[in-house]
Amino acid sequence: MTDVTRILSAIEQGNPDATSQLLPLVYEELRKLAAEKMANERPGQTLQATALVHEAYLRLVDVERVQRWNSRGHFFAAAAEAMRRILIENARGKHRLKRGGDRQRVELADAVAPAVEDDVIALDEALSQLATEDPVAARVVELRHFAGLGHEDIAAVLGITVYLARQKWTYARAWLRNALGG
Repeated sequence: MTDVTRILSAIEQGNPDATSQLLPLVYEELRKLAAEKMANERPGQTLQATALVHEAYLRLVDVERVQRWNSRGHFFAAAAEAMRRILIENARGKHRLKRGGDRQRVELADAVAPAVEDDVIALDEALSQLATEDPVAARVVELRHFAGLGHEDIAAVLGITVYLARQKWTYARAWLRNALGG
């Protein structure tokens, strides 16, 4: 049993010191995950990778709602999901009227690219549609895109074969490319 799995088990059992032991062990991996996600965001983003890690961590180890973690992979899959939700909430917040959501941003360049928030929201909506048709494929995309897990890790988290994880990834990429218009 790895240190992370052991500490996660201690958190489930109500050990108050375990939560403080977990962060130093997972912080660097969570920070790398967040940095990858933030690299796709627009420059000048108000949400920084460190804030994304901290917000996701707080949601994962909420003292009032004890979570059940089967393994280290399960924890990082949940972290990826939490980061995804935070980025979606942030993008949707920018589209609200009180944040100027009815105004179009205009870049001073020859071609205007779609805002990254629009891309994240479109991806979230497409993933929701994919989940109704093929929930496993949607989970594979979440784990691969948002958690940065490889096929072997995805297979372990979902309890499927590596071959099936690769097959679902190929299918989901094609499905999303079609759904998002190329």
